[in-house]
Amino acid sequence: MKNKRTQSGFTLIELMIVVAIIGVLASLALPAYSNYTKKAKFAEVVSAGSAVKSSMDLCYQTLGALASCDTFAKLDRSEASVTGGANVTGVAITGTSGVIVVTGASTVDDATYTLTPTAANGALSWGAACSNAAFC
Repeated sequence: MKNKRTQSGFTLIELMIVVAIIGVLASLALPAYSNYTKKAKFAEVVSAGSAVKSSMDLCYQTLGALASCDTFAKLDRSEASVTGGANVTGVAITGTSGVIVVTGASTVDDATYTLTPTAANGALSWGAACSNAAFC
């Protein structure tokens, strides 16, 4: 009689290799995931700026001058209406130039989103900039 032994399962070395591969993949994926979530949260900052931009476009079309649209009262809205989210700490409109600066919370590394209007031919064109280039 022959005693035939069959083995099934994985060896300890094979299991350790799999655990090491998972560890390497996790160490590469976590920073990428963190940046991805911050970009997603920064979308709220961009959205707040877009809301003020739309109001300023309407005000400019109605009144014809950026100096007439330099406060939230003149835009017929409140600052609280655009800073209600958890990722936006403030929105400011700069004097007569109409530059909109939206400040993000610490969840987006306190990044700012700046919208700069340029009046030409009775319409506004907008330039956008971020303090953190990874978000734009």
